[in-house]
Amino acid sequence: MPDVATLDTYSVVMIWTAIAVYTLAFIAYAVDLSKRSQESIEHRDAVVREKVGALNASSASNVAVVSRPSASSALPDAAQKPPRRVFGRIGTVLTVFAFVVHLGGTVLRGVAADRVPWSNMWEFAMTGTLLICAVYLGVQFWKDLRFLGTFMTGLIVVLLGASSTFYVEIVPLQESLKSYWLVIHVFVASLGTAFLALAFGLSVLQLLQTRRQRITATAVAAGEQPKRSFLRTLPDADALEGLAYRVAIIGFILWTFTLIAGAIWAQDAWGRYWGFDVKEVWTFIIWVLYAGYIHARATRGWRGTRSAWLAIVGFTAVIFNFTIVNMFFDGLHSYSGLPGA
Repeated sequence: MPDVATLDTYSVVMIWTAIAVYTLAFIAYAVDLSKRSQESIEHRDAVVREKVGALNASSASNVAVVSRPSASSALPDAAQKPPRRVFGRIGTVLTVFAFVVHLGGTVLRGVAADRVPWSNMWEFAMTGTLLICAVYLGVQFWKDLRFLGTFMTGLIVVLLGASSTFYVEIVPLQESLKSYWLVIHVFVASLGTAFLALAFGLSVLQLLQTRRQRITATAVAAGEQPKRSFLRTLPDADALEGLAYRVAIIGFILWTFTLIAGAIWAQDAWGRYWGFDVKEVWTFIIWVLYAGYIHARATRGWRGTRSAWLAIVGFTAVIFNFTIVNMFFDGLHSYSGLPGA
C-alpha cells in the first residue's frame, strides 16, 4: 500500500482535477443561462406576433371582440413542452463527475490520515464543499435547480480553490480532537453549511428576480418591451423565496444541533459547556441570524428582499467564521492547522 505522503499527493491531485471539472461544469451552466436569455427573446417575439395576428384577424372580420389568448398561450409554462436544455444537462453530468473525483480525493486524505478528513481548515474546506455539491445534486431529485448550477459550481470552485492556500501536511490529532464528537459535530456543521449555501444562492437569485420583475412591470406600464434576461425562464421571486426558506430551515436545524453538540463536546474536553470562546460566540451569532431570518420570513412584513438579505448576511457570517475567525483569532478552537495558528 502507498505511504501516507503518496496517498496525500494523490488526494491533492484529485482535488485539483475536481476543481478543473467543476470549472467546465460552470462554463456549461453559463452557456445554458445564455441559451435561456435567447429563449426569453424568442418567447417575447412569439407573443408579439400572436397579438399582431389576433388584431389583424379581428380587423378582417370587422367584429369587435375582446382579445383572448390562444389555447397554446393560455397554457401555463409547465404544461407546454419543456425545452431541451442540453448544456444544463452537460453541466449536471460534469458536476456529478467532479463530485465523484472530489469524493475520491477526500476519502484518500482520510485514509492517509487514518481518521475523518475534517480536522483542519484544508480538510474542512475539502469536506464542506463536497457536501455543498452533494446537497445541490441531491435536491435535483426533488426540484430541478439546474438554473442554480452556475452559482453553485462557481461557489465551489472559488471556495475550494482559495482553500488550497490552507493546505497542510498530515499531522497527528490534538488531544482535545480525539473524540467521537469530531465525527458528529464537525460533519453536521459541514452539512448544515451546505444547506445554508444553497439557501444563499437561491436568495441571491431571488433579489435578481425581484429587480427584474420590478423593471419589467415598469417597462410594460410605459408601453416598452422588457429587456432580455435568463431570469425570465426561472421561477418567480416568491417561488425562489419559498424554496430558500425551506432549505434554510433544514440548515438551521443542523446548525442548532451543531451548537448543542459543540457545548457537550466542550464539557467533555474542557470541563465547561460555554466559555465565550470566539468560535463559540460566532457560532451562536450565526444561529441568531438564521433564527431571525426564519422568524422574519414567517412574519408577513419581513418577506421579500429583506428576508433574502438576512439569508445572505447569515451565510456571509458562516464564511467569516470559517476564515477570519479561524485564522486571526486565538482561542481554544484554533484548529486551522496553519503555521503560527
